[in-house]
Amino acid sequence: MLMKLPLSVFKILLVVLLPFELIAQNVNTTSFKVKGLKAYVEVIRDQWGVNHIYAKNESDLFFTQGYLAAKDRLFQFEIWRRQATGTVAEILGARELKRDIGTRLFKYRGDMQKELAHYHPHGVQIINDYVKGVNTYINEINKTPQNLPIEFKLLKIQPKTWTPEVVISRHQGLLGNINQELDLARAVDKVGIQKVKDIVWFHPKSPNLKMDSTIDASLLHQDILELYNAYRKELNFQKSDFAEVDEDNVLNLLNKKNLPDLFLQSQEMEGSNNWIISGQKSASGFPLLANDPHRKIAAPSLRYIVHLVAPGWNVIGGGEPEIPGVSIGHNEKGAWGLTIFETDGEDLYVYNLNPKNLHQYWYQGKWVNMKMIQDSIVVKNSATQKVQYAYTLHGPVTYIDSIHFKAYAVKAAWMEPGGAPYLASLRIDQATNWDEFRNACTYSNIPGENMIWADPQGNIGWQAVGIIPVRKNFSGYVPVPGDGRYEWSGYLPIKERPFMLNPSKGFFATANQNVTPSDYQHWDAIGYTWADPFRGDRINQVLTNKNKVTLEDMGHLQTDYFSIPASKIVPLAKSIILKDALSKMAFEKLMNWDYVLDPSSIAAGIYAMWEKEIAAAMAQQFIPKEVSTLISFQLTTIIQYLQYPEKYFGENAIQKRNALLEKSFESAIQKLKNKLGVDIAGWQYGQEKYKHITFQHPLSDLVSADLKNKLNIGSLPRGGNGSTPGSTGSADNQLSGASFRILIDTKDWDNAKMINTPGQSGDYKSPFYKNLFSLWANDQYFPAYYSKSLILKSSAEHVFLQPN
Repeated sequence: MLMKLPLSVFKILLVVLLPFELIAQNVNTTSFKVKGLKAYVEVIRDQWGVNHIYAKNESDLFFTQGYLAAKDRLFQFEIWRRQATGTVAEILGARELKRDIGTRLFKYRGDMQKELAHYHPHGVQIINDYVKGVNTYINEINKTPQNLPIEFKLLKIQPKTWTPEVVISRHQGLLGNINQELDLARAVDKVGIQKVKDIVWFHPKSPNLKMDSTIDASLLHQDILELYNAYRKELNFQKSDFAEVDEDNVLNLLNKKNLPDLFLQSQEMEGSNNWIISGQKSASGFPLLANDPHRKIAAPSLRYIVHLVAPGWNVIGGGEPEIPGVSIGHNEKGAWGLTIFETDGEDLYVYNLNPKNLHQYWYQGKWVNMKMIQDSIVVKNSATQKVQYAYTLHGPVTYIDSIHFKAYAVKAAWMEPGGAPYLASLRIDQATNWDEFRNACTYSNIPGENMIWADPQGNIGWQAVGIIPVRKNFSGYVPVPGDGRYEWSGYLPIKERPFMLNPSKGFFATANQNVTPSDYQHWDAIGYTWADPFRGDRINQVLTNKNKVTLEDMGHLQTDYFSIPASKIVPLAKSIILKDALSKMAFEKLMNWDYVLDPSSIAAGIYAMWEKEIAAAMAQQFIPKEVSTLISFQLTTIIQYLQYPEKYFGENAIQKRNALLEKSFESAIQKLKNKLGVDIAGWQYGQEKYKHITFQHPLSDLVSADLKNKLNIGSLPRGGNGSTPGSTGSADNQLSGASFRILIDTKDWDNAKMINTPGQSGDYKSPFYKNLFSLWANDQYFPAYYSKSLILKSSAEHVFLQPN
């Protein structure tokens, strides 16, 4: 039956999507021609949806990676392209004009050849080949626009081709702390430096928050970073964005054609866990590696798993679908992973302007002209907008105050060549030992990361990476004058950032907490704010006490829901006095609890709500109202206040602390009653009304109930929160955490385990649209086979692409 389909269909589909019944019975092999290939390419798609690409040369390898990824995520690719090029207003109208202006203002405008060559010795060719692959699929599908996914029909658009500028765009990157810098300055202006330091947890050093006397802090409360934030924010659709169609027409289109999900990724959660274990502590006698990067949980997933094989390449793992290569994974010689290493690569500069010419700023004793660029932006249902962008020698100007003759610009390290997130992984993908890995890391400018390595020779290592300015006379945590007195003293070489090889304790773990060794020397290149240490502390606790560690143990730790904050907070409340019977019964549950935020646990449900109410009560009591939107407590600070009340609560400190715990607990119980009913037996944490995961498709309100059920994914119960190694965030419906997880034993690459969610494809008709969802939601994995013989045995599709 398969071979009766016309060749044109094969050209469109590339990989034929078979019903599950056929996949289970046999695997069909097919071949067809693709314009742009130099030699035939073999693609084996395994039963979990991972494409294993076998090419005869490097060019075809990355061409095919781009082709396949675009095919799986076409609408995601089109939105990425528009965000990268500042052309969102063209399809969504005037509300997105500021986004497009911001995107173009912060566009990389340096030497493109130098930029592409930074990421790999063959970077120019690799990125161009990848783009050619993307464009080949786009050109093919545009020849039959009736076959485009439904989103394109509803928006009345077609996908447009890419350029290398789309790949190297910084719009999706984990870039810096410029908003924190501005908010800290605003808070200092309102309540003073000491009060800010009482609330914000600065460590391991304390920053200088005193602003230069020439800065008028009262002017900092304007929307200075509007353009920066506009281009970095999450993109959302509205019903009005889509063409008017009746339900029958929508159903007809949806039932006939592919429908990639409309959910898009944001920068909501910048986190991750990773660790490495030496062979001395592992059951196999070889090093182990684990990694689970935490970002937005969405469909299609932010992550995309692929296996790339060609002469000089044999790498498998996860990355972002729009970027060539693999950012987390392994080759034949070693494995690597990443988490965020907090890095301050941005500063806000404040300028005095010439009252006679607002495009001149005072620098080193003279007026200097801003560089001006003229542009025009197409806006749906509006006239094309004429705009101009201004630049100082520090960077893009985000705001000009024509009344007070001030201007504000962002200096960003990621505007340097090599600032595209994750692309330097191309060099890491070919590393064969620790030294080559570490050298490859020197090209990883953005984001700042904890890169870890493990190899079969027994080595485990850690290298902090990312481009980091050296500031000799200021902290970088409040705005500074742009008159030339506050300049960066170059960048610290990445190899001089913290690193470690084969630690004596036999393991090393990072979870975005401060892991800088106390004897480190370059403190002017280390940030002052970090994530709470609870995830990292729990990982270290388990690994310290565990020997003969297996991959199964590693998986349990990646999805561990033990709450260190709960273990600290609950015992503090033993002496509180509760009035009503339901509150007493609920509190008794906590007194006998193991502090695990298990989905089936009633005590976990009680504690999770209480923790939120404690945080709210602490903020209300200790954070002045005028800065409540600017700065906030971390949970570490809240626990410190509760553990040492005499230092913070004033007279009768313990009684006041206990009163806060009592009131917040009673408030939590009332909210649970309202949410789940009066029967405490129904208060288990993991349930559809409480902690769960559901992907709701934005088009689901437009279609029938039957089709809605096909588009939406879930609901399934979840456990944990943002402070547990199994990180699931604070929202009831999980919005952030690890969509991708990987476990590797360097003794045998075929033993590796991975997971993604909800699936590899964005096409709701594909068997790979949500096939991984239940596995992931139940904290399970699939085998990530590396040997071709095992991959063939687990294959669902087998395709040979031939040059046309």
